[in-house]
Amino acid sequence: MRAISLAAVAATACHAVTAVNLYVAAYGGNLTSVKFDGKALSVISVDQNCGSSPSWLVQDKKNKVLYCIDEGNATPNGSIAAYTTSETGKLTLASNMNLTAPAPVSGVIFGDKSFRGMALAHYTGQFSTIALQNATSMKIVQQTNFTAITPLGPDPASRQYIPHLHQALLDPSGKYILMSDLGADLVRVLCWAPTTNNDTLTEHPPLKAAKGSGPRHAVFWQPQGNYNTTENLYLFLVAELANTVTTYKVSYPSNGGMDFTEVGKTSTFGNATAVPTPGGGEIMVSPCNKFLVVSNRHDASFNNGTDAASDSLATWAIGANAGLTFKGLAPAGGLAPRHFSFNKAGTMIAVSLNESAKMVILARDAVTGAIGAVIASISIGKLPGFSPTCTVWDE
Repeated sequence: MRAISLAAVAATACHAVTAVNLYVAAYGGNLTSVKFDGKALSVISVDQNCGSSPSWLVQDKKNKVLYCIDEGNATPNGSIAAYTTSETGKLTLASNMNLTAPAPVSGVIFGDKSFRGMALAHYTGQFSTIALQNATSMKIVQQTNFTAITPLGPDPASRQYIPHLHQALLDPSGKYILMSDLGADLVRVLCWAPTTNNDTLTEHPPLKAAKGSGPRHAVFWQPQGNYNTTENLYLFLVAELANTVTTYKVSYPSNGGMDFTEVGKTSTFGNATAVPTPGGGEIMVSPCNKFLVVSNRHDASFNNGTDAASDSLATWAIGANAGLTFKGLAPAGGLAPRHFSFNKAGTMIAVSLNESAKMVILARDAVTGAIGAVIASISIGKLPGFSPTCTVWDE
């Protein structure tokens, strides 16, 4: 992928770009609104009402609300803040609430007209459910601790001494929420059944990942790309400790729950040479539904002595039956790409570089999947590791 002209990719990405707003969460305590005009990034505003450690952003575009999840690294428990968004990029705080468990790191909205909620995954081994009436009304309705009931992974030195949840992911049916647990080598399956337990989630048998692999994040994929059914459904799972991408065929037993059948596995470096002690990060399917992208942290795959060191983004083409064909590695634009997100057209990627204290926008060819050069960059935070954690586009 490096052989493709980065200038050509950048030119394609910048063609006819109109101004767009992005929101960037950072461990330093800031939630920053940023404007991208097609060439450069500029700060619109900086908000500090999302606690000490903003770690994840959840968009409710229909209602023009942005939820900011605070991991609470400087407090006993985490918190959550709700903001109303605007076309100018200005965020207005609508409400915030302290949680009753530490370290929330991911959340997802679920529900229907009878109940609308958010499920939160906590790094310390719990999940919480929050009732969402509107941006000004949030209420904790459930909290469950997995610590006492879970077999753990085989490597305590790699954080497998207690459960460590990393992500909350809603399935296409809208009834199940998956939570990747690095500490227990599981992807936990939680069910929302509005007819029996309107505001609570119940646990079903989990996906059992490879021992010592450390599941981090996952994404669903269907060849038809509509995600309105559960037919021909697959799950791609990135493991942080083993640095693998595992493909599962997903099915739904008649008696409830979800079944997962492993159908493929590859390194997060594809057929490129892996480096010692990297850490798989984010995983996403491109807007066109044809490519899978994974971030590698702490690999510094691109460091030729003149350019600044950069970790990598790996790309695969997705084929029949979710088969993966490795396309190559590309520079992430800096170190520790904890999170990335595509713009709607798939022509750009916003990368949160946690240890470079910046967010960058990379060019991308939506047809070939090739990731190109940095189009724009902006400093976010001051210290490596206390910088960008999550960036989302407001399109």
